[in-house]
Amino acid sequence: MLWATAGVAALGFLVMLEIVARRYGLPGPITNQVRELVFAPKSGPLLYASMALMMVVLTWRQRFIAAGAAIGIDVVFSLVRWAVDARTTDGQPFGNGALWVILGCAVIAVTRRTGRERVLLLKGVGLGLLLVAGRKTGDTWLLITSKTRPAVLDQYVATADHALGNPSWLAGRIVEAAGPIGAHVLDYVYVQLAVAAVVVALYQLRNVAVERRFPRHHLVRAFLVIGLLGPAIYMIFPVVGPVFAYGTGAFGTGGGHWPVADLWPDTPPPITTPHPMPFDEITPRNCMPSLHTAWATVIFVHSRKGPWILRCAGAFWLIATLSATLGFGYHYGADLIAGVVFALTVEAALRAHDRGWDRPGIQLVTYGATVFAALLVSYRYLPMEMAQHPWVAGPLLILAMTSVVHRYVWTAKLWEPKAAPAQQPEPQPELV
Repeated sequence: MLWATAGVAALGFLVMLEIVARRYGLPGPITNQVRELVFAPKSGPLLYASMALMMVVLTWRQRFIAAGAAIGIDVVFSLVRWAVDARTTDGQPFGNGALWVILGCAVIAVTRRTGRERVLLLKGVGLGLLLVAGRKTGDTWLLITSKTRPAVLDQYVATADHALGNPSWLAGRIVEAAGPIGAHVLDYVYVQLAVAAVVVALYQLRNVAVERRFPRHHLVRAFLVIGLLGPAIYMIFPVVGPVFAYGTGAFGTGGGHWPVADLWPDTPPPITTPHPMPFDEITPRNCMPSLHTAWATVIFVHSRKGPWILRCAGAFWLIATLSATLGFGYHYGADLIAGVVFALTVEAALRAHDRGWDRPGIQLVTYGATVFAALLVSYRYLPMEMAQHPWVAGPLLILAMTSVVHRYVWTAKLWEPKAAPAQQPEPQPELV
């Protein structure tokens, strides 16, 4: 019943976003996903990663058959596109096969499976489709933010960012000095964040096919919840980012009258009284909080229980994602701090829900939500004070984030199952 309710709710949400997108004359998440059954998909790696998630419920023989079928279908699609000279400049030449295999498994679950086997296979299909739908939903959410929030609050965040030393400006100059190789590496890490999440999730779900059940909590849940709640905050605190609001160079908007000035990344913005500023109806207002930072944070958290190579990969992806978000001018430093607090609060809420909302869980979620709200309020109403007293405001921002991290680690240790001490044999009385 829980999975059925979640499925109905997700479908209703997708239908609502489809209707809203249609009002603006653009296709919604359902239309875009259906198109990828035939046309070149925008993210082939994501579709194959989604299929890999679905395959955790299959046996090894079934996995080889599914992977072979997906590759074969992609080969056929590529040959047909080559024969009719179809262009794939707006997408990638592979990925359709993975989507067809996921849907095919759904048909098999309904028509050829019964009982627990049907439920397990449908759960696997739902997990894969949720990741795909989450990407399409996010794209539609970003469209809605650009159409419904004509004014952005970048001047407020940029002013508050003086308390942190304008890290986006510093990171942007470092990326420019590093040359194209470093920029390409960071760009790949930034774009393929969902694929990295799937790698960690596959490790967590590696025993599903044997145990015939999913674990209570895994990375995909946190990933999807962050993607669902984050855009709602974009509507409250619309921000486009320094590369758009303060840049007109190679990484910027390319000119026009929307940016404040051509400042990023060479010249830090001056400290002046901030005001809401109008912006175009194209650029997403997707900065506050930084969801890439939030996603990279939960990837790091969930990789801590894996082998050393997975822990190293999780740490690398977190550092590289933070570097990319700042170095490409997509986010301010204040966005990253809010993203970390937001991620740990969501992760704590999911784990507390699984444990029945015990007292440490309630306290952690309440504290994280309070700190997150305080950050947004301070960015909006105290930016000038923060910029004028950086040696006070900057450490306080870092301390607020660190306190949430510390409290999460402390609570997580309380939640860890404790090994029972081995029972010692009773001493035998000595014979006299």
